[in-house]
Amino acid sequence: MAARLPTIRITKEFHFEMAHALPDHAGACKNIHGHSYKLAVTVSGKPLDKPGHPSNGMVVDFADIKAIVQAHVIDKFDHSLALGAADKSRFPDLVESEKIIYLPYSPTCEMLLIHITRALSKLLPNNITLQTIRLSETPTSYAEWHAEENR
Repeated sequence: MAARLPTIRITKEFHFEMAHALPDHAGACKNIHGHSYKLAVTVSGKPLDKPGHPSNGMVVDFADIKAIVQAHVIDKFDHSLALGAADKSRFPDLVESEKIIYLPYSPTCEMLLIHITRALSKLLPNNITLQTIRLSETPTSYAEWHAEENR
């Protein structure tokens, strides 16, 4: 009898450029400014144990994770300006043809993380579990979501 394979966590990292503004914030973030975001998505599952199968030994192909995140996060947010829908009137000089995303929340790192987590949790294959998502706004500032704290 073959030994049962353990649960393994794998992580795929992504980068995107995005501007945002938090007009009600008392600090510098009230102005439109940009960040080079780094997104790390960690999932877990058991490696496939089917000798001869092209995905044998994988929890999930990194390319599958990349395709999901690329289509539903990176393509949406990269090189965009994210604003809260309630703030649309505060920036009347913005041209509608620009890549502007009006969100139903203030585009803080924390709220963007919640948005990304909710989107990805619906899109991942059934055999893997979303474990952790880390969204870094700068090299020294990030927000994290952990599955064990949100069950």
